[in-house]
Order: sequence, then structure tokens, then C-alpha cells
Amino acid sequence: MKTDLAGKTALVTGASKGIGKGIALELARAGCDVAVNYRSDRAGAEATVAEIEALGRRAFALHADVGIGADAATMFGEVFRRFERLYIHVNNAGVQTFKPLLDLEEEEWDRVIDTNLKGCFLCTKLAARHMKERGGGRIVNIGSGCNKAPFPNLVSYTASKGGIEMFTKAAAIELGKYGVTVNCVAPGAVEIERTKQETGDYAAIWSKLTPIPRIGTTADVAHTVGFLVSDEASFITGQTIWVDGGLFTRPQWPYD
Repeated sequence: MKTDLAGKTALVTGASKGIGKGIALELARAGCDVAVNYRSDRAGAEATVAEIEALGRRAFALHADVGIGADAATMFGEVFRRFERLYIHVNNAGVQTFKPLLDLEEEEWDRVIDTNLKGCFLCTKLAARHMKERGGGRIVNIGSGCNKAPFPNLVSYTASKGGIEMFTKAAAIELGKYGVTVNCVAPGAVEIERTKQETGDYAAIWSKLTPIPRIGTTADVAHTVGFLVSDEASFITGQTIWVDGGLFTRPQWPYD
């Protein structure tokens, strides 16, 4: 079944590269016009816009730090100016600081929580207010494997993503009566620009641990988002969908 989003519009945060870019392109292939948010990588955002336009869809890049209320409000104001109605919003923007708890500085904690969790709150509120007045919409938050399992040396990232999962549930309960669904997509090991820098052979290391013996792709995540924002998923809300090949379902087991 091919997702049909013809005539719909979307805003994807953190869409200059990686998973966010993959989601933006997938929505465009399904018929969406897409607003592409970025914080620091303007060239990457403009490249995403160019690829969307090459698919025959409208797109534009928007600079905003989603963890700052004024930035988020300005961004949504521009989206509403260009799109008469916003149907889909994806909270993808995220950062992480790889450092032990005892060495983590307050400003490092704040940056991760502000971007990942506070940004999700600010953008969801702005999107949902608009969707409430226009008969509904779809919001998807991007989680992580650390929604389920704590990641060592990533305490702020783990806290932010765990918070996103519970925020998703609470938002889904409150917004359902307005025709707004809110779900979370939690990727497993996905090879993108950032994860390639974590180790010498990211794919080989993580594919050995994954029951489906490969790492994920941005397309794996994007296809799931595409389904959740489609009409076929209109009765799904408050859920976390794991796109991890079984990685975070698999227990530690001594007899493998």
C-alpha cells in the first residue's frame, strides 16, 4: 500500500541531514509540500529543499532553534503564512552530548534537554493549536532506543528521549478530541552522518546485535512516519513504534 499525502503540507524539524532529511523526502514523495527546519546547517537544508523541489513539490528552508520559544513561534508563523493549513508536524530536531554523568556540565545538559524535549513541547503546542482550529492533524515525535534502555554516557539524551515518549502519550490523550494524533517513532541503530563518527565500523558492530542482522536506514524510519501521518493510521495515537530490527526487544541471553 502506497501512502498518499497529495495536497498535504508538513513541517519537519532538523531536516538538513540524516533521519530528518529522509523523512522530509519521504513525505514529499507521497505528495506533501514540506517546510524544512534547520538550526546550523543552512547548506544542508537548502539541499533538502532542492531535492524536494526536484520531486515536483513545494519546499522552503526555515532557520530556528526549536528550544527557544521566540524562534519556534517565528518559524511557525512563517509556515502558516506560506501554508494555509499545516497537516503534519514532525519533531525530529535533536542533539546529544557523549559524556559521563559526573563530567556533564549544566550547560551541556540544558542544551540537550532544551532542544530535544523542550523543543518537542514548544513545537507540538504551536502545531496542535493550529490543527485544533482546522479539524485535526498528525504529529510524530522521533524517539530513540533509549526510550526503553538507558544509554551509558548519554544521560541527558536518555532523559530527553524518555521524556518525549511520555510527552507523546500525554499529548495524545489531550489532543485526540481535536482530531490530532500524536505518536513516537523510536529508531534503533541507524547509520547517518553522526553515528558513523561513533566508531570505526558502526554497521558491523550494531548489525551483530540486531535480530534482523543489519542496521537501519533513514528510509526505514521515514516509511514508518509516512504511515503514521496517513489516513490509514487515523485510529493510532499515543504509541511508540520501534524501528530497530528487534534490537531493543532482544534480551541479554547467555545461550546465543
